[in-house]
Amino acid sequence: MTGRLHTLSNGVRVVFDPMPGLETLALTVVAGRGARYEDEAHSGWSHLLEHMVFKGAGNRTARAIVEDIEAAGGHLNAATGYERTSFQTRTLAGGLPLAMRITADLVLRPTLDPGDLVREKQVVGQEIAEALDTPDDLVFELAQEQAFAGQSLGRPILGTVKSLKSATPQALSDWRAALYAPDRLIVSVAGAVDEGDLLKLAEESFGHLSMTAGAALPPAPAFTGGSAARLRKLEQAHLVLLLPAVGAMDSDYFVLRLFAEALGGGMSSRLFQEAREKRGLAYAIDAYADTYADVGMLGVYAGCAAGDAAELARIAAAEVRALASSVGEAELARARAQLKASLFMGREQPLNRAEQAAGQTLMFGHLYAPADISRAIDQVTAADFARLGERMIADRRCVVSVLGSKTALGAPEAFERAVFS
Repeated sequence: MTGRLHTLSNGVRVVFDPMPGLETLALTVVAGRGARYEDEAHSGWSHLLEHMVFKGAGNRTARAIVEDIEAAGGHLNAATGYERTSFQTRTLAGGLPLAMRITADLVLRPTLDPGDLVREKQVVGQEIAEALDTPDDLVFELAQEQAFAGQSLGRPILGTVKSLKSATPQALSDWRAALYAPDRLIVSVAGAVDEGDLLKLAEESFGHLSMTAGAALPPAPAFTGGSAARLRKLEQAHLVLLLPAVGAMDSDYFVLRLFAEALGGGMSSRLFQEAREKRGLAYAIDAYADTYADVGMLGVYAGCAAGDAAELARIAAAEVRALASSVGEAELARARAQLKASLFMGREQPLNRAEQAAGQTLMFGHLYAPADISRAIDQVTAADFARLGERMIADRRCVVSVLGSKTALGAPEAFERAVFS
């Protein structure tokens, strides 16, 4: 069953997605703004704000927020991305009124206490330091920075200690009002939920919001390309290889998803079979599609011995080119089945389902039935793979980030030569 989409008079959209037989529900309130809307001076503010709302909101302290929701069998979480911020609540059937009140307080009425802000900046500073100390986090950050150099998509979602320093309670309050404008808010509920109850609660909690201009749209992104290397004394070298691809709103979106699946999405994928099973060059290797509304990337991540990094990069490039040149129907059918399984298994979990519906609403303004998604996946052909392959290498730009010892530093040149040969 596909959910139903409603729109309040002020532009807030509400998704009702019942799942008969469940004894729980998931509520997610998603703001269609995130780190992509920040300039350099405000880098990390969206994530800092997400932290701060849990320090107190409405008439509840930080402790009261979690105690009240946990007393009802629920739990809270939140996540900030480049294009959205999500506030998520899981609770037992019948817990929607409390979940809606608390989540609305977090989004609309955070306390933003000055003392809490000082402490939370320190906490986020530790989070930034932890990411820099974690190789398989840092190597992705290095790649992202090279892919979109000098742009908001190229800056870390966490921001920097310097950019967070100037945030004040009033400045964060103004930021919150722009970030969570009603026309970009989605209230999405999946699971044990009654439609009438949901609409009444959504109207009470969010229907009073006044229309505002919201955060300004960011400029169109440009994939810049380049390489980045950090020398570290590690047991393995960590590699991320990126090619420019298409965004979620592009007609080749599912082509990209299937291409990544066939390239390195599972144990039968080309990279797993060639690099791991046949050559033993990597324990961990996979491909993925990283997409935003209007831009995307085909990525490969691998961990390998430093001396094997250049060879692994050459193999990855060769497999990208080979897959674009020729993909058999059996291989394509496996990729279709794996992608459908990933998408549809997620729909069996209320929170994933609520988030998926919110994402579709933000991006496209409507919900997609599983049958529509399945049909779009089934229509992808080998000719589509070839066309996407040409699009990805047309500008002769790529990104390679490397983290490890000096012997791994040949990977960028090896990948670039092989993929554009």
